Amino acid sequence: MTDHVRSLRIGAVAFGWAVACGLAAGSAWADSVPSASLSQPAATAGEFITVNGARRPVGHGADTAALLSHALGFSTYAAGGVSALPVLNGMADDRVATFVDGMRIASACPNHMNPAMSYIDPDSVASAVAIAGVTSVSQGGDSTGGTVSVERRDPQFATAGRMLVTGHVRGDYRSNGGGSGASGSVTVANDLLSLRYTGSYSHASDYHAGGDGPRVRSTSYLSFNHAVTLGVHEGNHLLALTVGQQDIPYEGFPNQYMDMTNNRSTFVNGKYKGDFKWGTLEARGFWQRVDHVMDMMPDKGGHTAATGMPMNTDARTAAYAIKATIPLGPRHELGVGSSFDHNGLNDWWPPLAGSMMMGPNTYHNINGGHRDRLGHYIEWKAQWLPRLSTELGMRSDLVMMNTGPVAPYSWTGMMSMADAMAARRFNAAARGRTDSNFDVTALARWHPLDSLTVEGGYARKTRSPNLYERYAWGRGAMASSMIGWFGDGNGYVGNLNLAPEIANTASMTVTWHDPRDGAWLVKIQPYYTYTHDYINVKRIGSLPGGLSQLQFVNHDAQSYGINGSAVARLWRSGAFGTGELRADLNWVRGQDLVTHSGLYHQMPANGTIAVHEAYGNWTGRVEVTLVKAKDTVDWLRNEPRTPGYALLGLGGSYRWRNLTLDAGIDNVLDQRYDLPLGGLSLGDYEATGVLGPLPGLGRSYNLSLTARF
Repeated sequence: MTDHVRSLRIGAVAFGWAVACGLAAGSAWADSVPSASLSQPAATAGEFITVNGARRPVGHGADTAALLSHALGFSTYAAGGVSALPVLNGMADDRVATFVDGMRIASACPNHMNPAMSYIDPDSVASAVAIAGVTSVSQGGDSTGGTVSVERRDPQFATAGRMLVTGHVRGDYRSNGGGSGASGSVTVANDLLSLRYTGSYSHASDYHAGGDGPRVRSTSYLSFNHAVTLGVHEGNHLLALTVGQQDIPYEGFPNQYMDMTNNRSTFVNGKYKGDFKWGTLEARGFWQRVDHVMDMMPDKGGHTAATGMPMNTDARTAAYAIKATIPLGPRHELGVGSSFDHNGLNDWWPPLAGSMMMGPNTYHNINGGHRDRLGHYIEWKAQWLPRLSTELGMRSDLVMMNTGPVAPYSWTGMMSMADAMAARRFNAAARGRTDSNFDVTALARWHPLDSLTVEGGYARKTRSPNLYERYAWGRGAMASSMIGWFGDGNGYVGNLNLAPEIANTASMTVTWHDPRDGAWLVKIQPYYTYTHDYINVKRIGSLPGGLSQLQFVNHDAQSYGINGSAVARLWRSGAFGTGELRADLNWVRGQDLVTHSGLYHQMPANGTIAVHEAYGNWTGRVEVTLVKAKDTVDWLRNEPRTPGYALLGLGGSYRWRNLTLDAGIDNVLDQRYDLPLGGLSLGDYEATGVLGPLPGLGRSYNLSLTARF
């Protein structure tokens, strides 16, 4: 109980790219990051980056979200070492539709410790696509910020009469936190059948802050991933079945009261692709089970049978998705699709032996909850002129939610009185909710000159509340403090009367480039979003330490910003290789139109300036990351202000036959800085007594060796 009281005291559009973007295959970055290419389908105003390959960027750890860290408009909420939450143009987490191998995975945790991208390690990723703001209706509904889609590699097959055996092994080391990892894959195939195994391991201890700063507590983790894929290929048809399991024995969360003390996921994912005379058909089906356990790791005081605070979650997801693409003559194309997602959730907190506060009964937070979504869309693409194309799409999503009766730790104890009263009100209320959502997207792409492309569009996107936004019912200080994925130390209470949020986004992308050999490129991407019934918060009480108890409510809000990027070739010769200068800039501003506060966790103006060099089998990079001071904050959540900073990074690689050696240094000057989207360093508060922003990673030497066969 003392450990728990201690923890209570704590709490007391456009998406750009910054990688290669159509430059020659000999890009200076090609060996230090997964290769990248900019895809620009007809009538697509939402640019997106596709990351291909098994290697990860130099200096990044085990978090798959880092694959998109250099993309314009992209940032992440700091969380555990493999569990960062994605942000697109200031829209975060559930506002971003995140798919892993076609699976729309919801976090099975009141703190969102297991987001979708945490279920796949970076080395298993064949492509990562992010589209912000104006997204096609075929790329998912029930979201307002955009779409992130991460895919494993399709099964590989041999030529007729041959056998194929291929794969890779990799090991890496990161000095800050003593991080280490290993991964490997092997494929055995003929021209009909393919069998592939992939596995990975990643570990790190707590990292140290910059400027010879202290250890940042609750940042350690250990993760294992395994997957087996069976593929069948016949003519124009491909069938793939993947079975996998992830086990995370522990993962610290420096900006949460709790840590993840176990997370096991088992999944089955089937995919079919076929070409027919009438068009193409793709069908997917998947099932996933997640068993999730939270408690306090040693940095926060640890847990035993009589200390800490056990919290358990059990989730089941089952879904299908079908889409067909039908050519309507040489200039028109029709797309239709249907999908269904079922997410079932039980969230319960077992009693703690001998505790008057956490006992004598089980606290039922979500009891038999479910969130089912049935969606359909139709999409029309037209090439009206050789230089003018459009896309028009409409989508409907029916979101059905409900949950069973709940219970506090005690119906009669004084310490549980607020929760007992809230549980009675919640159980007496009608809890079933059905939302009929409607989306529309209109895009146009005009190519007036060989060197100039103008894209623009409008999207109406709708998102229904998640299970915790609607059904987190606890009113006690402790219970509400256990709800919240924002890393701000506040307590959160759900709201049965929440309406879906409706975002109206207009964006434009202007691209000016060298049409002859890609020697330079400039891109500008302004956007504006007005969100009706934006799910924000209001204060309903106070917590110790100057923190607040907040309830989810609907407010109107707006966000706007601009992204820009530029690439210029500095030199290209046989004597000196190829050198490129790259720069990008992101700026977003969000405002709640009711409270007039800033929207929570909006990244301040930031950008990078880098020089990349490639010479034969050698590559190198020098990169400076610039982040402005965070002055616009959400005062309702007591969001901390953070100073600006600049970080210097170095890296390079060398290829020799089937071996690739990557090396890099993050934060070369060991700069001390705070993460603008890091929230509060709750893991450090108990040891220091100071509640402040989460510090960033200090200097780290990183090494990776990959062998392919």
